Amino acid sequence: MTSKQRSKLKSLAANLSPVTQIGKGGVSDNLLETLSQALEAHELIKVNILQTVEEDADNIAQNVAELLKAEVVIVIGRKAVFYRRSQRKDIEHIEL
Repeated sequence: MTSKQRSKLKSLAANLSPVTQIGKGGVSDNLLETLSQALEAHELIKVNILQTVEEDADNIAQNVAELLKAEVVIVIGRKAVFYRRSQRKDIEHIEL
């Protein structure tokens, strides 16, 4: 992903509300399924990483991105933004 593409996604993500939280339980199969469905529906999602998680927010974001085959757009504090192009034909895709 180029810096220009990342910048566009950051600006789009500024107005997003987090779809879910990653908490003490860490990254579960249910959480990954929820995030995957959200990415298919919206392509760009924001997630809160709670303070109860012992691991660093950057590490968790990278880990989740690998498992979802998505890109980490940005991690600011305890919020992470992910992007993955949807395979669905019935949504308006984000043009990069």
